[in-house]
Amino acid sequence: MSIAEAGEFGLIGRIVSRLGAGSATLLGPGDDAAVIRAADSRVVASTDVLVEGRHFRRDWCGPADVGHRAAAANLADIAAMGARPTALLVALCAPAGLEIAWAEGLADGLSAEAALVGAGVVGGDTSSSPTLTIAVTALGDLEGRDPVRRDGARPGDLLALSGRIGYGAAGYTVLSRGFRTPKVLVDAYRRPEVPYASGPIAAGLGATSMIDISDGLIQDLGHVAAASVVGIDIEREAFEVPGQMRDAAKALGVDPYQWILAGGDDHPLAATFPAGTELPAGWRVIGRVVDGSGVTVDGKPWTGGTGWDHFR
Repeated sequence: MSIAEAGEFGLIGRIVSRLGAGSATLLGPGDDAAVIRAADSRVVASTDVLVEGRHFRRDWCGPADVGHRAAAANLADIAAMGARPTALLVALCAPAGLEIAWAEGLADGLSAEAALVGAGVVGGDTSSSPTLTIAVTALGDLEGRDPVRRDGARPGDLLALSGRIGYGAAGYTVLSRGFRTPKVLVDAYRRPEVPYASGPIAAGLGATSMIDISDGLIQDLGHVAAASVVGIDIEREAFEVPGQMRDAAKALGVDPYQWILAGGDDHPLAATFPAGTELPAGWRVIGRVVDGSGVTVDGKPWTGGTGWDHFR
């Protein structure tokens, strides 16, 4: 059955029936708006758009994969502020001929990823469109903590990373060359493994700045450097290239550090901490904040690509 055959409200009914409620949900889908508990009295909000052919391809990813990717991209932004994600709002713009089973699979992926952090999909909108587009807004709760911004890094701070990096970009390259293995790389592109809990933990440890690495480590750290008016130096030796990534890079003729330093899609969190901070499990030091500007690798400018730019 296509979306056109089901009709708008038939589609909405099928999607809503597959969504779970998060712990902060007081009123979910079905009314003019949802009601979310905000005990902190402040709400962290972020939005992101995924466009078919630009952010995903249906021949590369199943509908649940796309749902996981769409949710992860937004939930990671909430975690990067040091907050706990509480809810997602989703708008689906789709061709009338799209199979309704695809939309149901998308809802399953969105709901499953949100459930990882105790959040729920609480509402949204649908519209017909010649281009399949998914817009997601995420909300979060600071739980009494101060938000961790991009402009707090200071010279002498440690630069640390939580989560894997380079896997998603490697998986994208593998898929773009027409291959489907190594599975660990392809799966990483299809469903990111985001260290959501690391955001609030970093905030509690006194992180001076933090950011979700979605477009490339060097490019995204450039935003921190610019906002904080500092330089950031990454230590290349802090990254060990996993065996399957190294083998894939050799077979495809790619420098694996291009995936690690300039690739996106994994959504690890990068944060700066005062020198001497004892980092918990899951965080590792990858560099330092220095006097100056911009991002360097081992003290030198990086000559490869720096990351994703939607209009470049």
